This record gives sequence, structure tokens and C-alpha cells, in this order.
Amino acid sequence: MKKAYINIKKSIALMSFAVFMLISQSCSDLLKEEVISGVSNDYINTPAGFNAAINSAYASLRGYYGTQMGLTVTEYGTDLYATGADGGYKGFHFYDAQLNSQIDWLKLIWDELYRGINTCNAVIERAPKATGITDALKKQRVAEMKFLRGHYYFLLFQQWGGVDLRLTETLAPTKITKRATDAEMFAAILADLEGALPDLENKAKSSDYGRATKAAAEHLLARVYLTKANSSVKAPDDYSKAATYAQNVISNYGFRLLPDFASVFAQGAGEINDEVIFAVQYTSDPATNLAPAPLNNDQPSGDGNTQGNNLHLFFGMQYDVQAGMQRDIFYDRPFKRLRPTKYCLETVFADKENDSRYKKTFRDTWLCNNPNTVATPTYNTAFDASKAKVSFKTGDTAIFIPGFEMTLAERAKRPYQVLVPSAYNEALFPTLVKFMDPLRPDRTYAPGSRDFLAFRLADTYLMLAEAQLFLGKIPEATAAVNVVRTRAAFAGKAAFMQITPAKMTMDFLMDERGRELAGEQIRWMDLKRWGKLVERVKLANPQAAGNVKEIHNLRPIPQAQIDRTDGGATSFPQNPGY
Repeated sequence: MKKAYINIKKSIALMSFAVFMLISQSCSDLLKEEVISGVSNDYINTPAGFNAAINSAYASLRGYYGTQMGLTVTEYGTDLYATGADGGYKGFHFYDAQLNSQIDWLKLIWDELYRGINTCNAVIERAPKATGITDALKKQRVAEMKFLRGHYYFLLFQQWGGVDLRLTETLAPTKITKRATDAEMFAAILADLEGALPDLENKAKSSDYGRATKAAAEHLLARVYLTKANSSVKAPDDYSKAATYAQNVISNYGFRLLPDFASVFAQGAGEINDEVIFAVQYTSDPATNLAPAPLNNDQPSGDGNTQGNNLHLFFGMQYDVQAGMQRDIFYDRPFKRLRPTKYCLETVFADKENDSRYKKTFRDTWLCNNPNTVATPTYNTAFDASKAKVSFKTGDTAIFIPGFEMTLAERAKRPYQVLVPSAYNEALFPTLVKFMDPLRPDRTYAPGSRDFLAFRLADTYLMLAEAQLFLGKIPEATAAVNVVRTRAAFAGKAAFMQITPAKMTMDFLMDERGRELAGEQIRWMDLKRWGKLVERVKLANPQAAGNVKEIHNLRPIPQAQIDRTDGGATSFPQNPGY
């Protein structure tokens, strides 16, 4: 399996992505008055061209998952995360005038998803003429393209609402576009995902690791049906279909929750584990990690088109200027883009005695890697004034975050700095560790090599519980949640983690998803799906509480898309409020 895992990564790296894009321009590019040609259309009919096209369709996943752009539209401005000290794009946190149709990252995400869609369209339409490939393999690869196309349209739909729905390959420049209805969007997405099921590999892990499987499609279908059940075109059987697909994933493929929550995020071979249903692949090879280039300087310098999975950069506090500390590979580069809200730390993660997920989600201890003595408090080098000075040797505890308020007298007894909740600020806060990447070659290296775990089994259990809750099957929903909570328990604490049906409410489930999935590029879409974005942001995110409105359940359509459409806003109207 490991060999296949490496091979598909390298095949994506060597797939001649740029060359294939000369054959099949994305909808984004086509809407520009620019024709690019020079590669024979016959290339895709060869085995090499067919495989290059298929693999290139997967590459657009890396424009969304494991990038700061994707993180910005999925975790910024929620009930769990607020802004850190550094970085731009804070309109996504504040829901103010900075969130507008001119934002380059919205355009980049839009363009990249459409690029992936048009590549899928090309493969689906041209597959019958491809030579040197068995019919069975063609059917499987076309099914993969349907999975990806449905996936890409679902992401577009969740961010922007109805978009230009193109289900055939776009071969020539066009400025004729229109916005699909919600009903049309759901119909197309579900037709792709359900149509793919019969021909996808019917196993937990593809024999060519990283490709879509039937299990991945069923997991995504559960999410789509939960979303549809809360939409304007909901149907009476949406929740039952969501429950069926989630239960299929749990029962039919041999997935299992790993015994230890922290081990799910182990880097390297551990990423191919029994809990992972679908992962977006990255490597340490810069040529592999193709992603859209940033258009401004907010992206970490030097990343360009080879940024890799760089989520390790964005959740870190400013430890590296503190007494006894300097930046190193293990503790990473602290870009301070996101910090957990008080609600996240004190309500969602309130149980720190029985539930291991606070301890295993956030770093609470930093060991000295820069021996020195510093008087306290000293600007930017010490924050804990409970003692006159601190002095550290290599390996000593330098910073500790207990997760609760500790008295000045108690802190004074500790030979290290203690960061208590009352001292948290936009630079100092508990650091999420799920994406840390200590396998980078040096402490300044920004691209990351770890896979992004897009779908995992704990999420499936929680989606099953959500569907069952709305179906009125409270005991069954409780049982599904308790599977996840039992795994999360500290040793000997499993009994204390079990909930009763009386506690199985939607509010509890929303917080449970926060405990399990914090930071995993899903929270904003969860809140939107539940119709709780405005309520939860007002409840838990003071930075945004005064600005957030129902209009913010959709992002502004990139102005470039409207401008390059015949008829402009009349033909392709902007979302209300922008």
C-alpha cells in the first residue's frame, strides 16, 4: 500500500498538469478574451494523456484543502476561531466591508474549482475514445471524475449558492453564463455522486492510494443530504438518506476509530490509517504540491505554487520571542492567523478532566530551546509577572498553559511562565497541533508535506447522529455520539464520557463536532448548514457579533466573474448585500 501511496503522489506531480490545461481550459480562463492552444486534442486519447488528465483533476483539491485560502473560507469568523495578531483577510473574521467581491482569494478558489470541474468534464466526455485502457478501468476513472465534479460543485455551492453549472467540457472562450437554482445544484451534485457509486472501488482504501472510493462518495453524500435537508429544496427523505449513507460507511468497509485521538494526526505513514476515508495528498517534493499562486503578500513568503499543506503555520502563538525559546522546526513558525475563542476553550472544551481532546488538540507545554535568564515582565520576552525573573536550561519547561485560571501565588511557585486564560491575547493563546509538520527540512521552511484528512470516520459517526436526531431516533443518535466520545476519553474515564438520550440535543451535537473537528476546514459550512452561523457568531465571537448578518451565509461572487459575463450583474447577479 505504501508504494501505491507514493506512486499516485508522484503521478500527480508528473502529470503534465500545465500541458493538459492547454487542452482543456477552465471555465475561469475561458471567460477571459484569451485563446490558448498548441497541444493536440488527441493526446488525451492515449494512455499517458488519459492518466495525466485524470490525475490533474485531483490537483484542484490542493487549491482548497490544506491552504490558507481554504482555511480562510472555512474556519475564519466562526464560533470557534477568531483573528490572531497577524495576517490579512480579516474581513472573513469581522464580516465588515473588507469582505467584498474584489478579494483575490475568492477569485482564486473560484477559478481553481472550475479548473478542476472542466478537467473532469473533459475526461468524462473523451473517455470512450481513449485507447490502450480497459473498459473496466475507464468506468472506474470516469466515476472518480464524477465524484470530483460533484465535490467541487458542492464546495462552490456552499460558499456562493447557485453558480454556473457546466456539465460538459468547455472548449472555446465564452461569456455566456448564468446562475443555477438551488434545486439544479443539488440535482447535479447528487446525480454525480450517486452515479459514481457503482463503478468506484468498493473498499476502504483504493489500491492506488488517494483516489476516490465508494466509501468516500457515500461519506460526501451523507453531508450533501444533511445540507439539502436544511435547504429551500428539502425533501422528507433527506435525513433518512443521509443516515443510510453514513451507516454504510461505518458498516461496510472495515473502517474503525483509532484508539487514541492524537494518533489520527500522526504524520507520515500514520496518515494512511483505518479512520481516514479520503485524504488530499501532499509530499515533500515541491513539484508535487501544485496550488494556485497567491496574489498578494499575505501568503508566507517563498511559497509560490509549491506551498504544500501549510496549515501548520496558521494556528501558532508567538512562543518564539519568549524567555527560553526561539523558533525551531518542532514548535514551528507562528503566523498567528487564528486563535481559539473563549467559547471554544471554556465551553466547547470545558471538560478537560475526562475528555482528552483539549489536551491532544492544543499544545500546553514548550520546552526550553534557548537557555537564558530574563527579568519579568519584559516586553515581548516574558508575560508572567508572578516571579521577578525566569531562568532556563535546555529541556526545561519554559511555557505552560494549564487551561484554567491559576492564582498569582500558585504561578509564583512554578519556575516557568504560566499562561492563564486572563492573559490570552491575539499573540498568546493555546496552539492547535493537528497540522504541525516537524518533518520540514528547516525552521523557516513553509511548505508542508502531510496529507490533509478531508473525510474521516469520526465525522461520519457525527453526521449519522445528526441525521438520526432529526429523524427522532434519539437513542440511536446518542449511541453514535458515544462511540466518538468513548474514543476521546482519558484512560479510565470512558464511563464519564457517555451521554444519555436526555442530553442528545442539537446544541450538544454542535459542540461535539467542535471538539472533534476543530480547525479541520469544516466549521463555517457546518454553521451554515444548520442555519446557525449568525446565532453562533453573535454568541461566541465578539469581534464579529456586531456585523454578522444572514447575508453572510454566502460569499460575494468574484467581481471578475460578473464583469466577464455578457449582461454583467443582470445575467450573473451578485449575492445580496455585497
